[in-house]
This record gives sequence, structure tokens and C-alpha cells, in this order.
Amino acid sequence: MIQRWDVRGAAAATRLEAVRDIAYGDGILETLDIYRPPAPAGKPAPVLFFIHGGYWQWRDKKDFVFLAEPWVASGVVTVIVNYPLAPAAGMDEIVDACRRAVAWTAGRIARHGGDPHDIWLAGHSAGGHLTAEMLATDWRRFGYAMPPIAGGLAISGLYELEPIRRTYLNDVLGMDAETARRNSPLLHPPGECPPLICAVGGDETAEFHRQQAALVEAWSRAGRTVETMPLPGRNHFTVLDAFADPGHPLFVGLRQRMGS
Repeated sequence: MIQRWDVRGAAAATRLEAVRDIAYGDGILETLDIYRPPAPAGKPAPVLFFIHGGYWQWRDKKDFVFLAEPWVASGVVTVIVNYPLAPAAGMDEIVDACRRAVAWTAGRIARHGGDPHDIWLAGHSAGGHLTAEMLATDWRRFGYAMPPIAGGLAISGLYELEPIRRTYLNDVLGMDAETARRNSPLLHPPGECPPLICAVGGDETAEFHRQQAALVEAWSRAGRTVETMPLPGRNHFTVLDAFADPGHPLFVGLRQRMGS
């Protein structure tokens, strides 16, 4: 499946108008790519800001170029971001880098034809965790009285990190119990945040379903707007094929919310 993404992405890269490897910070991986629709609509376009997965230690924005093409074709400025990876970076540093990338995008996307008031985040797996963390951020630290994002879509996200800390993955991540707790959006429902959509593949393991259900319950109880979108027959990888399919409800559902 990943090889298929690579083939699709290589072909898409030859067709897309892009500004690549824009630095939003000083770190070597603190860069993002911006893909623009070929014909401006005469008004700022909605923005999709995508955060990739890879258990906070693998993958790169170039691996997800295949996602940009259908979103650009639908008139959306598409941003795909890199962030520091473990073990060179700890979880706090990873989360903070993504916050700075969002703030950078909100402050500059108008120069690339995007609407700074219509930025939607989407993330897969570890990127789903980071998407929830972005919605739970106190953006006043970055000079925003209100969050600079319209909403988020977390696809097959991980929202409680203590179970991760107890696996082999933590050999690289190096989280202690307090770091895992501090960076678990399930445990810290935000006081106020934009709407969040959660989607998990029907064929994924029970823990992905448990964590999503627990996040939805906790955030809903706190008064936040959270909805779920079922993805029957999808596994942890084919969920992204749905996200790249203009006819799939996952794609259609998010696209309809943009500009609303």
C-alpha cells in the first residue's frame, strides 16, 4: 500500500504547483510544502493542513504527496508538514513544532492564495494525535485570541499515550509517565476549541476504537463539538485511500465544511 502511495505521489508531484521545503522553524525537519489549485477562484481558497503519521518517529511529508492532488483539484490549498522525529526530538518538542507550523501557516497562507480564516487540520495515526493536540492548544501563547483553525479531522488517531509508553515504541520515544500524561488529549479536554471529526477504520484493532470512543466521550462531556465518521471495511492504511477519494464520505464530509 505504501509503495502504491509512492507511485501515485511521484506522478502527482509532476502535475502539482507547489512551493516546497518552506522553513517554519530552525530545525532540519521544521519545513512544509504548499500545493495550490492551478486557477485561483478570485477569492482565498480553503486550506487543508495535513500532519502525517509514523508513530512520531517515521515517515516524511514527501510520502503523502498523493493526498494533495485530489484536494487541490477540489480547490483547496493543501499544506503538508514535517516535524521533528524521535529519538532526536521528544514528544513535547514534536507537539510544539506542530503548533509553530500551524501558527506560521495562519500568518502566511494568504500569500499563497489560502484563506487564513478557513484552515482545517487533518492527521493520520500519530498525526491524528497531533491534530487533537492542536485543537486543545491555548493559542493565546502565539498571539491568537481565538484558535487560528476552523476545525480538525483526526483519522485513526492515538489520544492516550500511556499504552504507547508501555510498548516497544517507547524505546525510541523515551516518554516517562508525566510526558505521556501531559501529551494525551484524551486526558485534557480543552475549555474551548473548534469542532473535531474523528474517524477510524472498521477493520482496525480494538485499541484504536477504544481510544477514539474515549476521546469522543471525554470531549463531549466537556461541551466540545466532536462527531464520528465510520469507515467500514478500512484498515489503518486504506483509511488514507478514503481520504484521497473525492467520492468517499470522508473526503466529501470535510470538503463540505470548508468555507461554511
